[in-house]
Amino acid sequence: MNWAVITPLIIFLVVIFFIGFWASKYVNTSSNFLQEYFLGSRELGGFVLAMTMTATYGSAGSFIGGPGIAYTEGLGWVLLAMSQVATGYFVLMILGKKFAIMSRKYNSITMVDFLKERYKSKWVVIISAVSIIIFLFSAMAAQWVGGARLLESLTGLNYTTALFIFAVSVLVYVVIGGFRAVAVTDAVQGVVMVIGTLVLLIATVIAGGGISNIMADLTAENPNFITPFGADASLTPAYVSSFWILVGVGVVALPQIAVRAMSYKNSKSLHRAIIIGTVVVGFIMLGMHLIGVFARPILPGIEVGDKVMPLIALEVLPAWLAGIVLSAPLAAIMSTVDSLLILVSSTIIKDVYLNYIEPKASSDKIKKLSVSITAVLGSIVFLMALNPPDLLIWLNLFAFGGLEAAFIWPIVMGLYWDKANKYGALTSMVLGISTYILFDTYYPQPLGMHSVVLPIVISFFAFVIVSIMTHKKLMNNSTDQVQRSVKA
Repeated sequence: MNWAVITPLIIFLVVIFFIGFWASKYVNTSSNFLQEYFLGSRELGGFVLAMTMTATYGSAGSFIGGPGIAYTEGLGWVLLAMSQVATGYFVLMILGKKFAIMSRKYNSITMVDFLKERYKSKWVVIISAVSIIIFLFSAMAAQWVGGARLLESLTGLNYTTALFIFAVSVLVYVVIGGFRAVAVTDAVQGVVMVIGTLVLLIATVIAGGGISNIMADLTAENPNFITPFGADASLTPAYVSSFWILVGVGVVALPQIAVRAMSYKNSKSLHRAIIIGTVVVGFIMLGMHLIGVFARPILPGIEVGDKVMPLIALEVLPAWLAGIVLSAPLAAIMSTVDSLLILVSSTIIKDVYLNYIEPKASSDKIKKLSVSITAVLGSIVFLMALNPPDLLIWLNLFAFGGLEAAFIWPIVMGLYWDKANKYGALTSMVLGISTYILFDTYYPQPLGMHSVVLPIVISFFAFVIVSIMTHKKLMNNSTDQVQRSVKA
């Protein structure tokens, strides 16, 4: 094993463990276990909020899969990836204060909590919880695989051993520290991601003989590498612009991102997070995808895209520095996995168990169940990841699209439209999920666009039409209930 590379990774993991043990003190002493374990007692400052959103969004796809595709497609994929710059801005501007005010008013700890109180519907809660569990299990499996593959390529260990080390590393600090450990480790991991991106980008440009030389080499191999349309001109304007819906606007509907808009401390923290988050996401996305393209003239002939990042780091940097830089993709993967794990755990405990199985469970029982369920979930994902899927990034994006199609309108319209009701929300969720699965399976690029676009449009019109049609009926029911209560 290359200890010069591995030593910085071990130090990074020790720091992460330390944060987990530090956060566990808050969990053990808090008077409100659920608020602390699943929401960090709503105490996130601006910097931590920005970095936890960035780190949660930055994943195996951003640091491993994305640069791998950029290596194959050229600068066209960099342009497409830059549509993610607006992600943090949109999430906090659209959800921002309104979401925080309403979630505090409803005493919501999860996104499903908010939907439950807003729409007063058991079926909205059930469909939401099932969607989160199914889609985020897919996303978690993809991230678990990405983390294990990275450790495998860096250490020379076999895949199963690498997966075991990765799983134990994440489980320890998430299980004992809850959301606070996740958010603070995300902040540390976000800083590592920024520094790693900067160092590797500079080293890659130097190794390639400067940007002009790299561009000349790319043009000589295939002139399409430096156009916006991809290596085989398949990145059409319609597809690139529609991708913006998936990785830009639609991200407001991802539960693991939305829940962070419920956890900030005050308006100052929110405004600071909007600025920091937008700048950091832009820098990381631009840097990592440029590294993927610039790596092509330096290391031609890499057939597996997922290996581009580790190989270029080991090629252009001293071993000890490569170890530090490669902590960045490991940090990105861990920060996404930990957020998904705590979210699925909160969905099962808060949204399913406490709502429908044992609403009056004691605090001690809730605490033991939360820790146990989180550990069991991690173990199940570990078993799922033993037989890894090949197309890492597409599996991840499938989960993203499914959640966006399900939740975007129930969340946004629930915040800003008084006539939004449970019938509109249910119709929108069912149509959004089902049409997304149908399009993604049988007609992946309808009208040349990404398969998430039409389901989002269809679910919007379904939400509005059904809400308007049923508004009068709900108003009459409400009036009848008031009259009955007065007579009683």
